Amino acid sequence: MKKILDLIAGELKPIFAQCGYDEAYAKVNLSNRPDLCEYQCNGAMAAAKAYRKKPIEIAGEVVEKAAGNPMFAEISAVMPGFINIRLNGEWLADYLNGMREQKKLGLEEPEKPETIIVDYGGANVAKPLHVGHLRAAIIGESVKRMGSFLGHHVIGDVHLGDWGLQMGLIIEELRDRKPDLPYFDENFQGEYPQEPPFTISELEEIYPAASAKSKEDSEAGRAFKERAQTATFRLQNGYAPYRAIWQHIMNVSLADLKKNYDSLNVHFDLWKGESDAQPYIPGLIQDLIDKGLAYESQGALVVDIAEETDSKELPPCIIRKSDGAALYATSDLATIVEREKDFHPDHYIYVVDKRQDLHFTQVFRVAKKAGIVSPDRKMDFLGFGTMNGRDGKPYKTREGGVMRLERLIAEVNEAAYQKIMDNRTVSQEEARETAKIVGLSALKYGDLSNQAAKDYVFDIDRFTSFEGNTGPYILYTIVRIKSILSKDGGQSCGPILPSVTEAERALQLEITKYNEVLNTSFEEIAPHKICQYVYDLSNACNRFYHDTRIITEENQAQKASWLSLVSLAKDVLEVCIGLLGIEAPDRM
Repeated sequence: MKKILDLIAGELKPIFAQCGYDEAYAKVNLSNRPDLCEYQCNGAMAAAKAYRKKPIEIAGEVVEKAAGNPMFAEISAVMPGFINIRLNGEWLADYLNGMREQKKLGLEEPEKPETIIVDYGGANVAKPLHVGHLRAAIIGESVKRMGSFLGHHVIGDVHLGDWGLQMGLIIEELRDRKPDLPYFDENFQGEYPQEPPFTISELEEIYPAASAKSKEDSEAGRAFKERAQTATFRLQNGYAPYRAIWQHIMNVSLADLKKNYDSLNVHFDLWKGESDAQPYIPGLIQDLIDKGLAYESQGALVVDIAEETDSKELPPCIIRKSDGAALYATSDLATIVEREKDFHPDHYIYVVDKRQDLHFTQVFRVAKKAGIVSPDRKMDFLGFGTMNGRDGKPYKTREGGVMRLERLIAEVNEAAYQKIMDNRTVSQEEARETAKIVGLSALKYGDLSNQAAKDYVFDIDRFTSFEGNTGPYILYTIVRIKSILSKDGGQSCGPILPSVTEAERALQLEITKYNEVLNTSFEEIAPHKICQYVYDLSNACNRFYHDTRIITEENQAQKASWLSLVSLAKDVLEVCIGLLGIEAPDRM
């Protein structure tokens, strides 16, 4: 089905043309004055200058010819030249009935589906997930789901940090702790053990200990860091014992990472890391040199990325440091080379901390200058802000330390459980299971309802509230509709009829925004717009519920219409929260 705004514009375009005006002026928007009208066309205002007429004259001509159109209950020209529109109730009901019958509720899918890479996650192996990893995971998962649901081929990549100095640090700390392991015996000739020499708990303790040791301002600290750098170099050059340790690190870390991401209902199609890009780096650097793009500057190899249209000075992108080491930019460019070979995507979306804006500006420009991707390739950087505590600083534990993701989820679930038990409508066991669903909705919706680039305050009490613009409020609305439908046994749904009350009309109009919202949200890479929509729709549902006695309605055709209307609202809400990575329980 087409978006409702496009259908209205489709009726006005030939009328503009009949009146002698370019049909491009027939664009329609939602009215920002719903007390006056539902939709508005401001084309006469723009056309006035081009055709040297008063806007109200142009609007009047269009309205005169549109009179009698079965789509419109009212269409009028208002000073200084607005065209105000109110839809015919029967036409609106027909549109809603069409949504009920269509696949994906009538969602308009793209004519040419794209292959899209969404790069999100960015966790480092051997380190536990903490609150700093939350936003990339939640936002990226939503973007991936939105694109997939619209009909694109979307590939989500976790892009792990698995190849840097932390690997050398772990190797050398392991050597100090367990020097008798075969990996450190230069004369060992057998097969290396299949079992890892550490658990995930031990591994997560080894890295910070090694990192702290390497930062000590002492001869021992400097010596340890040099050992770690040497170990990293040997690992990256294929030294078999260290590759075996690295594989153990990867296996143990990935199992733990997948468990934690699963708890967030976040899933990746690819579990690639920086290590996967390494084979492409030598060829990448040589190609940049051969094309005359890379040159030496103070011993480093750099590529200029500045353009004449830049409003501020942008530094060159460093491809190789003076000591010969590659950088994150090199790795990210090599990753693009790999992705071009494997997928040749039409669109790249990187969901990363907004402080990496310059980095990705450099990477995208080098990729296009070097011909790694075409000049018109869509490459978007969705930079997100910080999740802060009530003190306005990055969210931490009560003790002031970095909050592990597992602990955060547990605290949110406990808060949701207490809220559910306050009502005492379900058993403790059911409340615990429901709290996991409600807690996740609080966590995700609390994040996604904010514009990604903005910092926000994580307020566990507000986010777990069943009132206001929160995840639990949205779930409560869905559960309430499920309860209404279950009371009737789901047998009385029938065609949706024209509205008879203002609250019913408002709900019908809110539902029709679904198609527009989903397409716009993905085009603008803006999950917060879906959140705003489900909140508005939930409010419309609850107003309708309070104003209407659905189950006790004696007119069976009217009752069947109302049941179908709330059922459609529930379906729309469930689709939308699914795109946010949220599910609804059957009861709360």
